[in-house]
Amino acid sequence: MKDGLTPQLGDIVQVSLKTYPSEESPEDMTAVVIKVIGNKNDPGVDIMAIVADHDVKTEWSDEALEQANQIPDHVTAADKAGRDDITQQAAVTIDGDDSKDFDDAVVLWKLDNGNYHLGVHIADVAHYVTEGSPLDIEAFTRGNSTYLVDRVIPMLPFRLSNGICSLNEGVERLVLSCDMEITPTGERVNYSIHPSVMKSHGRLTYSKVNRALAGDNLDELEEKYRTLRPMLVEMAKLHDILYQKRHKRGAIDFEEPEAKIIVDKMGKPIDIVLHERGTAEKMVESFMLLANETVAEEYFRRHVPFLYRVHETPDEEKMKTFFEFVSAFGLNVKADPHDVKPSDLQQIVTKTAGTTEEAVVQMMMLRSLRQAHYSAEPLGHFGLAAQYYTHFTSPIRRYSDLIVHRMIHEYGVGKPATELQKHFQGKLDEIAEQTSVQERRSIDTERSVNDLKMTEYMANQVGEHFDAIISSVTSFGMFIQLPNTVEGLIHISNLTDDFYRFDEKSLTLTGRGKHHQFKVGMPIKVKLINADVAQHQIDFEIYDPNTPKIKNNDHNQTKTPYRQRTSQNNRPYRKRNRQR
Repeated sequence: MKDGLTPQLGDIVQVSLKTYPSEESPEDMTAVVIKVIGNKNDPGVDIMAIVADHDVKTEWSDEALEQANQIPDHVTAADKAGRDDITQQAAVTIDGDDSKDFDDAVVLWKLDNGNYHLGVHIADVAHYVTEGSPLDIEAFTRGNSTYLVDRVIPMLPFRLSNGICSLNEGVERLVLSCDMEITPTGERVNYSIHPSVMKSHGRLTYSKVNRALAGDNLDELEEKYRTLRPMLVEMAKLHDILYQKRHKRGAIDFEEPEAKIIVDKMGKPIDIVLHERGTAEKMVESFMLLANETVAEEYFRRHVPFLYRVHETPDEEKMKTFFEFVSAFGLNVKADPHDVKPSDLQQIVTKTAGTTEEAVVQMMMLRSLRQAHYSAEPLGHFGLAAQYYTHFTSPIRRYSDLIVHRMIHEYGVGKPATELQKHFQGKLDEIAEQTSVQERRSIDTERSVNDLKMTEYMANQVGEHFDAIISSVTSFGMFIQLPNTVEGLIHISNLTDDFYRFDEKSLTLTGRGKHHQFKVGMPIKVKLINADVAQHQIDFEIYDPNTPKIKNNDHNQTKTPYRQRTSQNNRPYRKRNRQR
């Protein structure tokens, strides 16, 4: 302890082990305190303990902060050199109500030939975060921003992420533009990728754009929404065209509500709110997807090293199991699990849309897919049915996008192609690995924090009854999900009306005596019997006051760790979650 920090009573600390137990001294272990996270009763310390446990970096090097402080807080005349001036275009940002950093803006108008001009303008972070600089080293180490219930752990210092790199309303900002010409049938017939200077004509929010599109109570909205409404209406039309085109080629479109945990000033959860995506969210998704595909295709066709976002074809055995699973719901699946196509899965999603089986089928499908990741090889994106795909649209919060921007700049400055190719080719594998690993780290951290806060939220509801759906069945019990997305376990020992056996092939638990069966997707009534905040564990039992109790002694009754939830990075584009 003498070489480390000296914590106070009640402090949560991070330690480095120095000596380990041995056969001679099984209880002998020493450690040095390397960081005091804070007192266990202080607001937010519980979250920061999880952050430390996942090794998410929160502090900046002095060199990185010094570099950030030296960057001007406004666009200079020198910055504008060689850039197109698009400050007169009515480009707008569209984000959530509580967003603070804005890295993408969009603009749309109709051309004389009847086609659409769509401009997607992305914050030019690479202009400020140069290769090998202290800020670049920090961004590479972090890989991406981590979004928690009450805070953001950013990839870049606040001065950049919320300042000079953020496309704030009414101020000039540097961007990389992807301008596209699109026909009324959704064909992209022309495009240009180039550096620009823009000025946001409106910081718009999803909720208000949806109200403007609906045309309800327009007088209650700010003037900018009424002024921009004609463009927003055309954007919604183009989104529908692009969506139909993606659907036709087989892209899998998952629709599910997103849960947001609301906490008070002390960090205590007070509500879990479900948010259904509206047209505004979906049209921004469509535009970002198209820009990502366009950029990826351009640099693939140039035959230069590039960083791709890839999603490989699913494992054959997992697909076979999934097809057997959906067949139990009466779906006639004719797809070949050895040669599955995105359209095969899309048809299943379409057939179950609006049914009671929709959520569970999508959940099982997501579990059957591979995880999306980064690669220097253009392996395609199965979920989007896209041959070329990259991440171009979020350089404030993802290092992958920052690297893509850096390569776009470098490939356009006239350096010898062989020199550039050799330079980037030697770096991309490491960057792909680091960004993929850090993405997984952030997802796991975000999930652990959500589990903690959901458990806290349920802790004062022990004894209450809830409607639920069975989300997974295992040999030790079954996981259930409440309408607010809270998940918990019904352990096999708490199934007290019979002795149950697990069938791995059908994923069912069947009573030996009464032959009652529990299967994935089944609605049930449950009672909350435990919410262990320390272990992030929630336990339920079947609620039936008339059921006699039978103890399942032939099963292991020890607590079983919760399974990993479905990976978010196979889900559709979400501006504050993982993109595909």
